[in-house]
Amino acid sequence: MNDLERELKALVIDVLKLEDITPEQIDSNEPLFGDGLGLDSIDALELGVALRQRYNIKIERVSNEIKVHFHSIHNLALFITAQRGQP
Repeated sequence: MNDLERELKALVIDVLKLEDITPEQIDSNEPLFGDGLGLDSIDALELGVALRQRYNIKIERVSNEIKVHFHSIHNLALFITAQRGQP
């Protein structure tokens, strides 16, 4: 697990006030919504706000592309890295 993925897992737990779960228990490739971690649309909004504030990224509107980025911790890490212009 890379540092950004570990940081994102901690952010998800903190922002969404998930109890009884640690970053190590979240699989980076597991879906964040539905049958995966079980997040819902309200969680997505809260997470989106936190990501914008923390990483200064742009999320213009909900689209199929954004849904792909929010699919998993791994996808979010790739999205943030691309937004920052890092390799």
